[in-house]
Amino acid sequence: MTSDTRQPLLDAREVTVRFGGLTAVDAVSARFMPGELVGIIGPNGAGKTTFFNAISGVTRPTSGALSVQGRELAGKGPHRFAAHGLARTFQTPRTFGDMLVRDNIAFGLKFAGRRRREYLFWGDEVGVPWVLRTPDSILGLIGLSEQADLPAAAITPSQQRLLEIGMALATRPRMLLLDEVAAGLTENEVEEMARLIRRLRDELDLTVVWIEHAVTTLLRHVERVIVLHQGRKIADGTPAEVVKNAEVIEAYLGDEMGEAEEHSEEETTA
Repeated sequence: MTSDTRQPLLDAREVTVRFGGLTAVDAVSARFMPGELVGIIGPNGAGKTTFFNAISGVTRPTSGALSVQGRELAGKGPHRFAAHGLARTFQTPRTFGDMLVRDNIAFGLKFAGRRRREYLFWGDEVGVPWVLRTPDSILGLIGLSEQADLPAAAITPSQQRLLEIGMALATRPRMLLLDEVAAGLTENEVEEMARLIRRLRDELDLTVVWIEHAVTTLLRHVERVIVLHQGRKIADGTPAEVVKNAEVIEAYLGDEMGEAEEHSEEETTA
């Protein structure tokens, strides 16, 4: 395998997060390259969300370094990470229930507008895909056009998750961090969500990092998997490599990994 000489979009080095005597994230290092689709999995309590909070500025790391496109941001607030192109969702969607669906997206666009941008002589933003320039185009991208004029509180839980992704996209990110966006969805909705995530990565040239408990679905769609267990990184490789990793199988008690490996072998022989 040849080494990738490109600069990582985000480089986490020995990131540790402690809460009192508890070490939630234990010296985890991970590099995320432009255009990658990476999954993060691990049993409950593995430190996945805490790691996400650390690499998005929500939680200040106890120690370690975090750089975004070469700029050191460890200890900075989430607005600084957002200004450098990181957007994230949360396990519980954070939308404005009293506002219309369209206005939730417009709020994200206003946030993006506060960043310095260049304009062409006819007023269009340089480097921003057409599909991310208006609330209606973003709603079309995520499949919520028909819900545009409804209050956000009136749409279904699965649509709430889509809306939060749309709000994140409205900030024109380079990197999208998704925290269990398939939680609470039906099997068909999980599969549709996974296809949307892959399409967003492909069409918008995003780096996507996705935490998910739906391990089998995630492994079928991502290109690289990081596995956390008890705050440590125990594996980092392709889905086919990870499902055969003895430490990963032990951490998951073999159940979910066995099912995931069957799917992986089916795809390899298909």
